[in-house]
Amino acid sequence: MNLNKENLKKYLVPENFFNRDLSWLEFNKRVLDEGLNPNLPLLDRVKFISIFFSNLDEFYMIRVSGLKEQIRARVNEPSIDGLTPIEELNRIREEIRPTLDCVYDYWHNKIISELKEDHIYISSYNELPKPAKEALKDYFSKEIYPVLTPLAFDPGRPFPYISNLSLSFAILIKKPNGEKHFARVKIPSILPRLLRIDEIIPPIKKNGIANAYRYIWLEDIIKNNLPILFTGVEVLEAHAFRITRNTDLEIQEDEADDLLELIEENIKQRKFGSVVRLEVEKDMPEFMIDTLNENLEINRDAIHIINGPLGLSAAMELYNIPFYHLKEKLYHPVTPHVFEEEENIFSLIRQKDILLHHPYDSFSPVIDFIKTASQDPDVLAIKQTLYRVGPNSPIVRSLIEAADRKKQVAVLVELKARFDEENNIYWAKELEKSGVHVVYGLVGLKTHSKMTLVVRRELDGVKRYVHLATGNYNASTAKLYTDLGIFTADPDLCADVSEVFNYLTGYSEQKKFRKIFLSPINMRSKFLKLIHREITNSRLGGKGHLIFKMNSLVDPTIISALYEASKWGVRIDLIVRGICCLVPQVPNLSENIFVRSIVGRFLEHSRVYYFFNNGAEDMYLSSADIMQRNLDRRVEQTFPIENKQIKEQIKHTLLDMSLNDNVKSSILLPTGKYVRNRKVYNQDVVNLQEWLMNFTSNHQPKTKKKIKN
Repeated sequence: MNLNKENLKKYLVPENFFNRDLSWLEFNKRVLDEGLNPNLPLLDRVKFISIFFSNLDEFYMIRVSGLKEQIRARVNEPSIDGLTPIEELNRIREEIRPTLDCVYDYWHNKIISELKEDHIYISSYNELPKPAKEALKDYFSKEIYPVLTPLAFDPGRPFPYISNLSLSFAILIKKPNGEKHFARVKIPSILPRLLRIDEIIPPIKKNGIANAYRYIWLEDIIKNNLPILFTGVEVLEAHAFRITRNTDLEIQEDEADDLLELIEENIKQRKFGSVVRLEVEKDMPEFMIDTLNENLEINRDAIHIINGPLGLSAAMELYNIPFYHLKEKLYHPVTPHVFEEEENIFSLIRQKDILLHHPYDSFSPVIDFIKTASQDPDVLAIKQTLYRVGPNSPIVRSLIEAADRKKQVAVLVELKARFDEENNIYWAKELEKSGVHVVYGLVGLKTHSKMTLVVRRELDGVKRYVHLATGNYNASTAKLYTDLGIFTADPDLCADVSEVFNYLTGYSEQKKFRKIFLSPINMRSKFLKLIHREITNSRLGGKGHLIFKMNSLVDPTIISALYEASKWGVRIDLIVRGICCLVPQVPNLSENIFVRSIVGRFLEHSRVYYFFNNGAEDMYLSSADIMQRNLDRRVEQTFPIENKQIKEQIKHTLLDMSLNDNVKSSILLPTGKYVRNRKVYNQDVVNLQEWLMNFTSNHQPKTKKKIKN
């Protein structure tokens, strides 16, 4: 039996799939679990609480806004899990409310008190002594007051525009004649939300505990000094609120003459997206809520009443405090010893494939690869895909230098990388100014592939070198995300990458490649064939085993194929950090499928697909998760690992150790909930990321030697 859509239809019933957004909420709860973890240092818990709120903001801006668009368009069709948009939105509300209550309770009753114990204070304005209040009032007048703009709301002045994720005060004032009016004051985002009092009021620092850090929320200072802003009138009420807008860009690429101009225009329009959430302080009176509700044109169920600081993602500012005893031990990435060799990087790659596992291995060799290529007089051409570049990119600077040196440089910059559009537009323009051939990808597709090709003239002819990876060419996130990449001079892979660039930059209709799988061309069909092979081996009495590590598992066809494989006795271990729509451990459906998620100090981002193949073991790395968007609407690459030593290294140090993790891993239950995977009797304690840090540091000593050009 082939694994085609017709044969897999029997699995496409609602009970076989978790809702993707509810599954994402479970992931964000696992992020929050780290914030509530008493075994984690205090400032790391603050960091995870901040990440939880930042994640939630994006969820509302993209996913909840999408559901509300469907409801407005009267879309009542259920998704594959059986929920209509209205039902899903209701379930989201039911899940989020108790979670928010939990985290704010923990913030007030645990985090704040523990911060005090470690000499970090977040003070309330009203609890400060009178001299401190006077000093803050003076600071307000000199530093904050000039930035503020009170906006009145009356028949002559319309309700003011309120930007996405901005914090504001809704204010009720009374004039001397007794008239009451509504006003709004935006809390400026150019100032830090947490102001350090020690730097504003020196006497407190001198008389206080040495090395203490004392903060106050910016809005607390503003609220208590509003009379300065509203001279001659009485401020009756002032309460903070915060809105979230729909920021999902709708891009009609097929109608665009210039994609760059189109996306620039769409970014401008993003700030006017409809309001999808209104957060208000607990004590805001009903008439104020009604005023906001009416003028922001939202339903009552979009209002979140919050018992604590709004936009708690701002707490990340506390993580910058240099109290290293309150953080996990700093890890310094290691430069693999292979780069100690006194020869240039191309010579090293010619000898053998080289694996890098970030952030355990340094990202520097990738930067050096591009830099060396830009300066090497024998390099003829450099081609690269850029998805999330980051600010001050050393890689982009090297590409510009290469163009200045008259090399052929072609770069595909993905302008549609969500929330990185402006940064990518900037770099695209800078590259174009330098004579780099910049392309923006294929109409209707995001280019999410991560690949670099270097063409070099050598004594025995022109040679090609490639770098292929699971993560972005971003030096900053390479210290925070776990990703895999290889350098190789394999002729077939190099030829494939050349043809992929022709597909991206020209009019190539290439459909077949030697070793690479490419979406949207053949990635799903290739995965189905490999899964089918495991089924066949299992049916013939052999052992079938799959290990997939990814960020998200959503695609119904691949999920159905995994169900079929499970029914034929194939053992399936899934390591899925985020969304998982597959229902594991269901008798006669998925009893051989085991799903776990790992959330630790680094964001698990690498994608690895392992097939036992009757002991012949095939392994692939990929830029793609198993989602419809990755398989159908993006350009993604999956490439084989054929070097035996590298394959064994990934299998042992990443896949096997991920499956053995009993500290940071959680197990997905058939209910859709997760439980912590705990150490059992006689079992060693295994924390994947800690183990990898120790393993990498012990096996690949640091080097200060530079790669020769």
